[in-house]
Amino acid sequence: MAATIALWQWYVVAYKVPHYILPGPDRVVDALVRDWPLLWPALLVTLQITLGALVVATIGGVGLAVLFAQSKWVEMSFFPYAVILQVTPVIVIAPLIFIYVPSKIIGLLICAWIVAFFPILSNTTLGLNSADHNLRNLFQLYGATRWQTLRYLRLPAALPYFLGGLRIAGGLSLIGAIVAEFVAGTGGVGSGLAFKILEASYRLNIPRMFAAILLISLTGIIIFAVLSLVTHLLLRNWHESAVKRDG
Repeated sequence: MAATIALWQWYVVAYKVPHYILPGPDRVVDALVRDWPLLWPALLVTLQITLGALVVATIGGVGLAVLFAQSKWVEMSFFPYAVILQVTPVIVIAPLIFIYVPSKIIGLLICAWIVAFFPILSNTTLGLNSADHNLRNLFQLYGATRWQTLRYLRLPAALPYFLGGLRIAGGLSLIGAIVAEFVAGTGGVGSGLAFKILEASYRLNIPRMFAAILLISLTGIIIFAVLSLVTHLLLRNWHESAVKRDG
């Protein structure tokens, strides 16, 4: 990473690249510091949409996956709709969402939710269906209820799958929020980082564009790191993917 940044700086200086074409790292950092009062509120708006969509996707995805696990007919009936949402590009349906939904914030939230929802649903459903069938038979032999089997066997078995889907959905919710902001294209006090990028491009303020992109990348890295830490803390004492191995 350090070598890449150094090469970037050397290229800009050696070939005298205009800053409105490709700013050097020093100009990007300077723009980040100088425009921080402008970028920080926009970052909070984008982060609010991202985390809101992730929470809604988690609740809806896990709840629907549990429902799927209880009834194969329900899964066969409704899972195709989830697939349709996943394979339809959000940038195609976002304009319709903003037409039918009067609130811009809710429209952005729906767009980000659509992108983040499927990984949680599919991974959790797979995890719930991956519980050892021998253990299922044992639970049945001892007269466990469907709720007890779900709570003590299927949910713990699905936890690693769910956490894997959650890490994917964390990045996708950020991508969905940014794409939705681009489509919405509305500025003002409540605008996010995507609009700041558009605004900077119209003004040929390329250093500010790079600064906003840097903030988006750092936000995605932090979300992934936090969710990875949560995964490690929840699985470190019992699951093979997180247990420390000798040697």
